[in-house]
Amino acid sequence: MKESIFNFIPCGQTLPLNNIHAVSVSMPFLQDVIDYEEQTPQILEKIKSAYPRFVMHPYLKLLSIHIKEKYKISDAYEVVLLSSQKAVEVVSNKYFIHNKIEINEPFGVILVQNGTTQLNKVLKFIQHVGYNLSSRLAEDYLFEVGILKEKHKEELEDKTLAKEILISNLAIAYNQPTKNICLTPSGMNAVYCALRGLKTIQNQNGKNKLIQLGWLYLDTMNIVEHYFEENKIFYDITDLDLLEDYLKINGHTISAIVTEIPTNPLLQTVDLPRLKNLCLKYNIVLVIDATFATPFNLDLKPYADIYVESLTKFACGNADILMGTIILNENSKISMISQEFFKHADEPYIKDIQRLAFQIKNYKNRIKTISKNTKALVEYFQKASFIDEIFYCLSSKYASNYKKLMIDENSLTGIISVTFKKDFKEVYDKLNFAKGPSLGTEFTLLMPYTYLAHYDLVTSKDGNDFLKKIGLPINLLRISVGVENIEDIIKEFERLN
Repeated sequence: MKESIFNFIPCGQTLPLNNIHAVSVSMPFLQDVIDYEEQTPQILEKIKSAYPRFVMHPYLKLLSIHIKEKYKISDAYEVVLLSSQKAVEVVSNKYFIHNKIEINEPFGVILVQNGTTQLNKVLKFIQHVGYNLSSRLAEDYLFEVGILKEKHKEELEDKTLAKEILISNLAIAYNQPTKNICLTPSGMNAVYCALRGLKTIQNQNGKNKLIQLGWLYLDTMNIVEHYFEENKIFYDITDLDLLEDYLKINGHTISAIVTEIPTNPLLQTVDLPRLKNLCLKYNIVLVIDATFATPFNLDLKPYADIYVESLTKFACGNADILMGTIILNENSKISMISQEFFKHADEPYIKDIQRLAFQIKNYKNRIKTISKNTKALVEYFQKASFIDEIFYCLSSKYASNYKKLMIDENSLTGIISVTFKKDFKEVYDKLNFAKGPSLGTEFTLLMPYTYLAHYDLVTSKDGNDFLKKIGLPINLLRISVGVENIEDIIKEFERLN
C-alpha cells in the first residue's frame, strides 16, 4: 500500500515549513490549541510565530528592542510598531497617546505605558484593524543595521512591475477598472477602511445604523462594534423575511449591510438577488467579504457595492503574506467617492507586493484545482461512516442560493467544515495534515475553528448555549482543501475508519 504523503508536523513549526514569513503555525494536537488559547508557558516556548495579527512576529520583537535601545526609551514603556505614521495617528487619536520623543523611521512607533489596561486595548485594536508592520520590512531593516546576517530567500516579482501586475490581476479577476482597487496591509484592514468610509458617509446622510448579516469572522464583528454604536445582527442569513420586516420600519436608518459570501465557517450563502433588491429599495450599501467566494468561483458583480478580500488566503496560496484589498463595484454609485474608502488604507510594503505579485499569477489555476478537489472530497465525506455533518457551499439548504452565483458547475469554494461521529480530539490528533490557523493554502490545512476563534465561548456554559443558538458546533473541523492529488487527501482521511 502506498504510504501517505502527509507527515506529522511538530508543534511550533511554521506553515509553510521553514518560512520566517509564514502566517500559520503547526498545532498538531488539540491540547496544543487549548494551551495556545490559555497561553501556557510550555506552548509559548514552542510557538515563536503565528498569525501576525495575533502573535508578534520574532523580527518585530527584535526591531522593538532595537528601537528601544536606539532612542533610549524607558522600560516603563512598551514599544508598539505599526505599519505607518497614518496608523500611528489612528491609534493615538483613539487612545489619546502622545509620544514625547521624535521617532524618525519608515514605519510607525508608539509608546504605551507598561502594566496598564491601555496597552492591552491598543494591542487588541491593532489586531482588529490590521495596521500591523510587515515582517519583510522588519527583516530588511534588521539586515541593514547588522542585526540579521541573512534574509529569507524567496521568489519575488520585479520591483518596478509588481504593483501593476498585482492590481491588474485583481482587476481582470473581478472585472473592475484598476482605479477601483486599493491594496491594504491586511484583509482586516480592508474591512476597517471600508467601514470607516461608510461611517463618514453615514455622518453625512444621517443614517446611523449598520446591519451585520450572519455570524461573521471575529475581527469583522469587533470592527463593527468599534465604529458603529448602533448595529443590528441577524444571525440566520436564510431568514430574509425577518430582515425585510425590520427594514420596513428601520430601513431609512440603515447605512450598510455587511456579510460574507459564503460565511465562515458554515459556508452559508444568503439569497443575494433578494438581498440586493432590499438594499436598492432602502438605498443601503452592500459590503461583501468575498475571501471564501474568490472571483473565480462566484459572480458577485451584480450584487456587491464594495468587495473586500483577504489576499493572504487563496490569492496568495502559500500563507506567507498579510495583505488585503478593497474593490469598489463600478456599477455602484459608491465608486464615485472612492477616496472616502481608500484614504484610510496604508500602502503595503513593496516586498510584500512583490511576493504576492509573483504568487497571484497562479490564482485562477490554483482555484480550479482546489474546487475540483473540494467537490471530490465532499462526495467522499457523504459516504464516510465517521462523518456526522458536512457544511459546504452546495449543502442542500443553500444550494439554490449558491447556484445562482456560480461561474461554472464545478466552482466549489475550497472550504469544507465537518463534525464527526467519533471523539473530536482523537480525530484531530490522528490526522497528519498541516493543522493551524488561516486557510486558502495550496497545502491542505485543518483548523479546529471554534476552539481557535471562540475559545471563550467553548469554555463557558453561557458560551455553549450561545453557540447552540447560532448553530456553530464546538467540535467543528474546518478543512481548507489543497492542490495535492485528491487520492492522497482521501487516503489520509481513510485513516479514521
